Amino acid sequence: MARMLSTKLTRRQQEVYDLIRDLIQSRGYGPTVREIAETFEIRSPNGVVCHLRALERKGLIRRDPNKARAIELTQEPNTVANEKDSRRRGLLFAGVVSAGFTDQAFELDERIDFDQMFKGQNLFVLRVKGDSMIEAHIADGDYVICRSSRNAERGQMVVALNDDNEATLKYWYPERHRIRLQPANSSMSPIYVKRATVRGIVVGVVRNRL
Repeated sequence: MARMLSTKLTRRQQEVYDLIRDLIQSRGYGPTVREIAETFEIRSPNGVVCHLRALERKGLIRRDPNKARAIELTQEPNTVANEKDSRRRGLLFAGVVSAGFTDQAFELDERIDFDQMFKGQNLFVLRVKGDSMIEAHIADGDYVICRSSRNAERGQMVVALNDDNEATLKYWYPERHRIRLQPANSSMSPIYVKRATVRGIVVGVVRNRL
């Protein structure tokens, strides 16, 4: 996609778009004007805004001027792998093993591509820091796969942003005049905030135990 876009964008517009895309994919939300300015050493915020407006005009992003990080992609980047690579992608699938004894589990020569398992245009991955969700079997260093969403049902595990644009992984419990962000750690207290924004709902976990 980056190569396809390069004929439509200036070099700087392409670089700004690539930064927005990469941050949305890696952490679930885009950069602020300040982050873009610092990354590319653009002195004036107006210079960044001009690039963002150009990307909007060309239909590549949507932006809410009232929110610092409200930059969204209008289309998902596509990656094309050749047939040989696609056959060898993923981890070796050696068979099925039961809790008791069963037939040998290492007879197969197949591969499982977890990218296909979590296939979707609205997914992103975040690495977990801290032990606030340890009782949900999510530990420091694990990865959570999230579906981009601005809404969540009560009790769902979400990635949420507070008014200071700080992200947290917690269970989502809206209450009458506040929101309770509930950890899965009995030694920790809930976080109560008046306002918070859902940015993603957890749909999978990849544990890092190597």
